[in-house]
Amino acid sequence: MAVFTTVTDADARELLQHYHLGEMVSLRGISAGIENTNYFLTTTTGDYVLTLFEVLTYEQLPFYIELMHHLAEKGLPVPSPQTLKNGQRLTRLHNKPCAIVTRLAGSYVSEPTAQHCALAAKTLAQAHLAGQDYPLHQPNLRSLPWWEKTIPQVLAFLSSEQNALIQATLQEQQTLFASALYQALPEGPAHCDLFRDNVLFAGTETQPTMGGFIDFYFAGCDKWIFDVAVSVNDWCIERDTGIFKLDLLKAWLQSYNQERAFTAAEKEAWPLILQAAALRFWVSRLYDFYHPRPAQSLKPHDPTHFERVLTQRQATVYTLDELLG
Repeated sequence: MAVFTTVTDADARELLQHYHLGEMVSLRGISAGIENTNYFLTTTTGDYVLTLFEVLTYEQLPFYIELMHHLAEKGLPVPSPQTLKNGQRLTRLHNKPCAIVTRLAGSYVSEPTAQHCALAAKTLAQAHLAGQDYPLHQPNLRSLPWWEKTIPQVLAFLSSEQNALIQATLQEQQTLFASALYQALPEGPAHCDLFRDNVLFAGTETQPTMGGFIDFYFAGCDKWIFDVAVSVNDWCIERDTGIFKLDLLKAWLQSYNQERAFTAAEKEAWPLILQAAALRFWVSRLYDFYHPRPAQSLKPHDPTHFERVLTQRQATVYTLDELLG
C-alpha cells in the first residue's frame, strides 16, 4: 500500500455519491506497501479502505473483488467489497479502477507467537476450503511464467554467484512444474501473499483473536501448498537469517493440517515448494528495487532477504512428516 495517485477529499465525496455509504468524515493515505494506492476512508456509516489499482487492469480485477465477496459471504474474516448503486463492486477514479472495502478490526503483529501462527494457519485452511466452489478462475500472475519473464531483467544487477543461484533455482522449478507430482497437488483460489503484515489480530498478545486477512491483490488459483510455503517463509523465521523457528513452523503446519490434511503429493513436493515461494519474492523484490515505480511514499523491500531465505531452504530440509510429528 503506497500513494501513487493523490485522492482529494472532493474526489472521495464525489465517489461516495455512487454508494450507499453515507457522507465522508475523513480520508488518510496509507504509506505501507508497494503495489496500489490506498486510503483509510471513514464515512457516517463506518470505516473503509479505498484502493486505486496501479498495476492490475479493470478486466483482471473481478477475480480479486469477487473472491473477497465470496469468502466474506461464507463468514471468512476478509474485507467485504462494497456494492455501488449500479450493483457493481468495481468502479474508476482518476481513470484507474478502484474499490471500497470494509476496514477490518485489529492490527498486524510484527513478532508472531505460536498462537498467532496457529490462528493464521487455521484461517488460511478454511479460506482454501471455502474457495473450492468459487466460479472464477485466474492463475497466480506471479508464478513461473512471470519468473521466466522477469529474471532476465534483473540479472545485470546480480553478482556471478547470485546469477548462478537464481538461474539454477529457476531450472529446478521448471522441472517441478512440468512433473506429474506438481499436477497432483491440490489447488484452488489462494492468497499468495499472506505475510504477517497482511493478517490482522484483535484480542491481546497472550489471547489473540483473528481480525482478518487483507490485501488479496496478488491472489490467484495456485497450489495450496505454495500458499502455505509463502506464509511460513515469512511467519516462522528469524528475520536476520531466514532460518526457521521450529516452534512457530510446527504450530503453523499442525494447525493448518487439522483443518485440511496435507496430501502425500504435498509432502513429497514440500522442499521444492518452499524454494519456489522464496524465489517468487526474491525475484519480485529484485525487480521492484532495480526497476521502481514513482510513488509519494514508497519503501522498497531489501531483495537480499529472500536470497537468504532461499539459501536456507536449500541448505536445511525438514520434511512435513517430521514437522507434523
